[in-house]
Amino acid sequence: MSESTDDIKAVTCTVKPPVYLQIGDTKVDTSHSGICVVDVTLPFGKPANIEEITFKNYYTAYVTVRLLRRSPGQEAPAKWCTALRDLPLMDNPHTEGGSQDYYSIHRAQMQVEPDHVVSVRLILRQPSSAWLTFSLEDIKIYPHMEPDPEKEVSDWLSDLTLVDQHPDLEGLPDPQTVSSSIQQMWALTEVMQTNQTTASIGRFDVDGCYDINLLSLT
Repeated sequence: MSESTDDIKAVTCTVKPPVYLQIGDTKVDTSHSGICVVDVTLPFGKPANIEEITFKNYYTAYVTVRLLRRSPGQEAPAKWCTALRDLPLMDNPHTEGGSQDYYSIHRAQMQVEPDHVVSVRLILRQPSSAWLTFSLEDIKIYPHMEPDPEKEVSDWLSDLTLVDQHPDLEGLPDPQTVSSSIQQMWALTEVMQTNQTTASIGRFDVDGCYDINLLSLT
């Protein structure tokens, strides 16, 4: 299951017993056609916007998802539409791979928006005659929840605060020391600019003459 549904409660629904389509006279020939239909109905008057459908496979090779949707605010009858066709659930219909795995179908995988749904029909196919029966178990439907913009902003600000409280300063000098040094350098620069003179000062020049006492041969 995706992380988006970890804290979301599944929709209350009724999973009807699987109905296997049969070939020939049902009273004489009981062989299956390899097709099974499972209907999942939602509470009357409570259509759902679906985020995810989860289930455990039981030897079903392919699943098709059909949705019965009712347009809000309209008296027109609900209409069936195909949301996903022949999703493979087994690596090979004749082998065990994937035959009892858990699966999830997310709304992003569906060809139509699974909104205002009143019923879900799962059409199962198993073309292999190696398995006597096939179905889906533990079917759950999770509703689509619109994100709360205020909560997203709050979480974003919390992340910023957390970063500010725990900056990674490993290997960097102390900010206070750096700031104090910069201020001292700035003050020294100001003093030097204030006392700067354009007069030329010789190394041993005193009033335009050389003082013999300042000269040294050593």
